[in-house]
Amino acid sequence: MRILFAGSPAIAVPALKSLAAMTANSELGNNNKDNFIFAGLLTNPDSPRGRSGSPEPTECAAAAQQFFSSPVILKPERLASAARILTAELKPDILVSFAYGKIFGPKFLSLFPQGGINIHPSLLPKYRGPTPIPAVIMNRETETGITIQRLAIKMDSGEILLQERVHMHGRETTASLSEIMAQKAAELLPIALRSIAAGTIQARAQDHHKATYCSLIEKEDGLINWGRSVLEIDAGIRAYDPWPLSWTTHGELRLFILKAEPFVTEGPGKKPGEVLGKDKDKGILIQTGWGILAVRQLQYQGKKAMEWKDFLNGARNFLGAKLGQEVI
Repeated sequence: MRILFAGSPAIAVPALKSLAAMTANSELGNNNKDNFIFAGLLTNPDSPRGRSGSPEPTECAAAAQQFFSSPVILKPERLASAARILTAELKPDILVSFAYGKIFGPKFLSLFPQGGINIHPSLLPKYRGPTPIPAVIMNRETETGITIQRLAIKMDSGEILLQERVHMHGRETTASLSEIMAQKAAELLPIALRSIAAGTIQARAQDHHKATYCSLIEKEDGLINWGRSVLEIDAGIRAYDPWPLSWTTHGELRLFILKAEPFVTEGPGKKPGEVLGKDKDKGILIQTGWGILAVRQLQYQGKKAMEWKDFLNGARNFLGAKLGQEVI
């Protein structure tokens, strides 16, 4: 079975690594049950990164150079006719997609005799769309999971092949939960591929009536509305870590709130956004619309991140200040 892997960001790298292990076993004859060949990688084009703005490959493209010997890496801007011709030349049997970043049309999917499978970090049909990990944190879910599904024309609507639940303890960030989902994907992908090759995979249709959706996150979504409850603001801070980060304003300065937790979860108080004081164990206390937030780490835009005690040493007018504004 010749496999084309489609993926771009870091969350897909462990799954790509597990595929490398499977194809290495086949090529070396170490596992007679495996007959998998890595046909190539489909990933996004190089993009400017860092302060220099120099174009750099995606995390999957960089990893493929380490995991495979002289890998074929396709980086099309669009999945148009030129990309389809290059893909067909690889003679792939199946497409494996995880966080690739583009929609597969019927002409492209027709290139794969055994179709395609997609790894999605949610318990489908809940949280279809591009940002399921921030969404489950923002909505304060108590569990999430990883789903391997058949690729379908309608986004994230294909039959479910494998699914594993993950309990959430309530302090996850998008960064930490992405690492968990990445490892779960790496564990489930070989199981799915071997079951497909053996013809033993059991697929089940999604209940489309239970589908929920999440949308792309914009940079300005990180703006904190201090009029919301402390639980909502805390969830946003965790959901927007590592991007776009949650932020407010202190005077004319943009201030990122990097690490925080609820201090008091009940009751109104002074004006939302008012810096009330400090707690020696929890950090700087800020009033919200319902409850008080304790902030441990902050960062002015263009400055380095600081723990709260060091921050207060350099911002002596901070206690008693009014941050941002209540967004209606």
